Amino acid sequence: MRVFDFDGTIYDGESLFDLYLYSARHDPKVFRYIAPVLRYAIKYKIGRATLEQMEHGVGKVAKGYLTELSNSRRVSSIDQLVDDFWDRNYSRIKPWYHPEADDVILTASFDLTVGAACRKLGVSNLVASEVDLETMKVTYLNFNTNKPKRFRELFGPDAVIDEFYTDSKFDQPMIDMARHAFMVKGNIITQVK
Repeated sequence: MRVFDFDGTIYDGESLFDLYLYSARHDPKVFRYIAPVLRYAIKYKIGRATLEQMEHGVGKVAKGYLTELSNSRRVSSIDQLVDDFWDRNYSRIKPWYHPEADDVILTASFDLTVGAACRKLGVSNLVASEVDLETMKVTYLNFNTNKPKRFRELFGPDAVIDEFYTDSKFDQPMIDMARHAFMVKGNIITQVK
């Protein structure tokens, strides 16, 4: 099986941040979340946040942002907004990625966002952070040590990762689990294991 990180790996950019900017064009009120969104995105990318800090902070920001969007008169629905976003941004899936039946997308981004991209790609195996759209609460954050833990819960302790692709050294636990691992920078793929 092949396992892929999503943002910065097969998607050129950070899908959650890009969706945030896209949604702000539809309802500028969500711009008030820009500072906390940027703060947590940077902390995540440089590995300067604990799992507990991310769970608390991201949960709080996500709930406020999603509640704002769901109450907006300018957005018909969050699902429709996400579908429209992918209609415009699907071309940012990197050209080297060709989905296979047993591929797994393993990401800290939300199922709400990456799930729509996976449906377009024809990928049915997604391990992502989760949001309950009824309560607008983050119910699970697929970050740091949660990634390998959740992967093992879903695919079993004996699941073999033939190839793992990422853009971040913070995915080292997943690199360690894989037979072969690759670091992705832009469209350049370098084998690191």
